[in-house]
Amino acid sequence: MATVKDVAREAGVSVGTVSKVLSKDLTVKKALRDRVTKAVEQLGYRPNMSARALRTNKLNILGLVVPDISNPFFAQLAKDIEAEAAKQSHTVMLANSDDDPVVELRQIETLLDQSPRGLIVVGAADQSVPQVTTGVPIISLDRRYGDCRLIAADHGAGSGLVAEHLAGLGHRRIAYISGPQSTEVGRLRKLGFCTQLRKICTGSDAAVLICVEGQFDYDSGEHIAHQLLAVAPDERPTAIAAASDQQAIGALRAARDLGISVPSELSIAGFDNIALAELVEPRLTSVSQRTDEMARLAVRLLLSEHPQATQDTFVETSLCARDSTCKIR
Repeated sequence: MATVKDVAREAGVSVGTVSKVLSKDLTVKKALRDRVTKAVEQLGYRPNMSARALRTNKLNILGLVVPDISNPFFAQLAKDIEAEAAKQSHTVMLANSDDDPVVELRQIETLLDQSPRGLIVVGAADQSVPQVTTGVPIISLDRRYGDCRLIAADHGAGSGLVAEHLAGLGHRRIAYISGPQSTEVGRLRKLGFCTQLRKICTGSDAAVLICVEGQFDYDSGEHIAHQLLAVAPDERPTAIAAASDQQAIGALRAARDLGISVPSELSIAGFDNIALAELVEPRLTSVSQRTDEMARLAVRLLLSEHPQATQDTFVETSLCARDSTCKIR
């Protein structure tokens, strides 16, 4: 197998220059980078990661902990993180916390045993166990983990977009299915929706708002929507806004089972814009989070010189209006 010395000899440069090129050091001139890259390809050189770990006590690995990998949103987020890490010549080790802070702590400690460059943690429910103490940089993504810097969508503003959309369509009897209020995301989305709706619909035009707390999953959305809709037509909401697409799709299922037409009799909107939102019938109106941008920011911050800066970063959202919402009739 070719060694780093063989690459240096082939490229006509020093071993140190080869090492800088392989570690993506942008101070190396382009001409030298091109020569080294060509030599690497010609010789089929592959860096010895074990040797690098012995020298630096770090591998080109990032750890990622998510609450529920079966959730399509977290699956997409993990995919985008893996793609961005690959651009930076890093791989990703994935762990699932089952939305349990105790399991989350155990998974983080296990990943730290692998000497990663850093960790990205999508936090479980609000912490009831101590945050791990480590010199390895940790960044919160989407959901806050302890006091680590957070990169997330602007959840409150995103929910406000749904409130504006439904109010603009003439809906005034609206139900909101929130996420767990034990999570910051659940609280922010509920607050953003309720605040914006009350700001728009005032005085004699005030909206009747029913808020019910649930989990971020299909079954919760279906169960709650069934309770909201199994009443007389003049008492049930004309629109349901959900804190996640999974809840909203569950609500679509409940409406279908009760024979309520969407959107002519009931408008439904979600949050996250998962791939399934465009596949269900009718296609789901939803808030889109820029998971690719969130992943890019998280990975690049971890690999930067100051990964543990304290300022949070919030990424703008957008509303994708589709067939599941329409003007009230």
